[in-house]
Amino acid sequence: MSAFVVVIPARYASTRLPGKMLADIGGKPMVVHVAAKARASGAAEVVIATDHRDIAQAAEKHGFAAVMTRADHASGTDRIAEVAALRRYPGEHLVVNVQGDEPLLEPELIRRVAQQLAGHPDAAIATACCPLSDAAQLVNPNIVKVVLDRNGFALYFSRAPIPFARDAFADGITRFPAGLPAYRHIGIYAYRAAFLASYMQLAPAPIEQFEALEQLRALWHGHRISVAITAAAPHAGVDTAEDLERARALLGRG
Repeated sequence: MSAFVVVIPARYASTRLPGKMLADIGGKPMVVHVAAKARASGAAEVVIATDHRDIAQAAEKHGFAAVMTRADHASGTDRIAEVAALRRYPGEHLVVNVQGDEPLLEPELIRRVAQQLAGHPDAAIATACCPLSDAAQLVNPNIVKVVLDRNGFALYFSRAPIPFARDAFADGITRFPAGLPAYRHIGIYAYRAAFLASYMQLAPAPIEQFEALEQLRALWHGHRISVAITAAAPHAGVDTAEDLERARALLGRG
């Protein structure tokens, strides 16, 4: 198994659930649960990248490394790129981005995405997806879809229903046609450190801005994304108070 590190971007601000990284779940902050899952994946190093001293202190209190980063990053990828530069990761170093609000993410998925990138030296990024079989999910713009080529590289990501079954959908998308190769994107990424070093220099892409999907910037500039297909989507992350209660029920009352 190739060595990899996990960097967890943990911004304090949150529109719907302020300070959620420090939300108590079973006696520990949420971001610490995420870091524990990352450590269980076999990562050689787990780093919490944050813009807030309280999050850094919580990480260190529970035995995890923390790096203070700038507060003005536009995305988690930018924050991870800063960590990679500060820690001087070599170009071929594998860096996995695990969001700090994903306390229910399974360690196996983290490891799987890292190994996906390790096994595809012609890719700059790896991510994951799972099959879709429901018409309602296919048309839901909050569920990102990905279309793959024959070798499992991403052709495109979209909030729109792709691929579009012309004949089956002629009268509207009311049923899911058998055999449609539709996949739901799972928002976990592995990067080569060399790509992260160049990412912040890439101009935003028009398709990225309209779709509000930052991975499209990489495709726009010609970088390849290898995609691991998993059987099912992981538990959803924590964005609302209801999500937090669900995580507490599954991980222990806070």
